[in-house]
Amino acid sequence: MFGVSSLGTVSVEEIGSTIKTPKLFQLYFHKDKGLTNSMIDRCIAANFDVLALTVDTITGGNRERDLQTGFTSPFRLTLNSLASFATHPRWALDYFLHEKIALPQLEGYLNEGSNVAISVGDYFSRMLDQSMSWKDAELVRKRWGKHFCLKGIMSVADAKRAVDIGASGIMVSNHGGRQLDGSRSPFDQLSEIVDAVGDKVDVICDGGIRRGTHVLKALSVGAKACSGGRFYLYALAAAGQAGVERALQNLHTEIERDLKLMGCRTLNMLTRENLRFR
Repeated sequence: MFGVSSLGTVSVEEIGSTIKTPKLFQLYFHKDKGLTNSMIDRCIAANFDVLALTVDTITGGNRERDLQTGFTSPFRLTLNSLASFATHPRWALDYFLHEKIALPQLEGYLNEGSNVAISVGDYFSRMLDQSMSWKDAELVRKRWGKHFCLKGIMSVADAKRAVDIGASGIMVSNHGGRQLDGSRSPFDQLSEIVDAVGDKVDVICDGGIRRGTHVLKALSVGAKACSGGRFYLYALAAAGQAGVERALQNLHTEIERDLKLMGCRTLNMLTRENLRFR
């Protein structure tokens, strides 16, 4: 399944018309309710299959790398960024000669991120609704009306509450480790959450998935699936579509090979007996 964020650079309409496989939209709950509702309605019209409401990012984490590099969207020209352009001429040519990066899901509502430079952390802190509640999540689910997922669940109590409001899936996630400093990894939370709600919702392990063995460990605990972003985005940045295809093929090959090396003929043979916890 392919997922795209509210801050994605391709419109849900274009994705809906060109991608026939299952599609997920990762919704950020904005202060501007018109924007939030517009994104939900556009995803319905574009025949997306799942809506994942992000619940762990009502404010931006202390993204120290962004602070150090001065990274914003769109890029703000500084001495450091000009030096980076000069030392990476091929990347600079791609950036200046190709279509301007835009955030089409936000068009008509916000200039930040497309026309006004802002860091990701500042965007989250200024634009997202920090008063988001369980009631808001339930209203989003009702407006959406199809498979609904909460992304950013890290406790048994919240997993059970997700079941109560009608979620059909949860993503156990710490947002790539870029939000709460010192947070546990999703894998560390996985077994207790699976034991609590794994028979009621699909539990997805999100974050830290880099190799086939990571997938097999999560499935052995009881997750129904895994999701990842950086492992394919790095490949995309390095080599475009060919890079993504290579990364996905590598992951597929690793899963298949490592299943064989574990003596498993199918994914159904994965159990916690495969694991030893320290």
